[in-house]
Amino acid sequence: MSQNKDDLASSNKKTISLPISRVRLIMKSSPDVSSINQDALVLTTKATELFVQHLAVASFNNGSGKETNSLSYSDLANTAEETETLHFLTDILPKKILARDYLTSLEDFQEEDADF
Repeated sequence: MSQNKDDLASSNKKTISLPISRVRLIMKSSPDVSSINQDALVLTTKATELFVQHLAVASFNNGSGKETNSLSYSDLANTAEETETLHFLTDILPKKILARDYLTSLEDFQEEDADF
């Protein structure tokens, strides 16, 4: 039984593309984490990989990259904003805005504040 469990764990590690050591480092950066079980580390790494894959596929399918066979930051940002289950990413993936557009909106905002 132990041999089958070890074989399963090693085969799971072979199917993971993300570096497990980096995921461990990120997990240990939390002050609430004192030790990390190897199985939890492998599962977290695989879940992260599947989430990133889902985000990329959804962004590609919803974005403008189909014609050019590419995925851009704006595709990711639009998907995060438009998909309810991914809306929590809008702070991490904000839509890009040109500096002049930002300055214009800032001036408009300050004018509205001055009116009150």
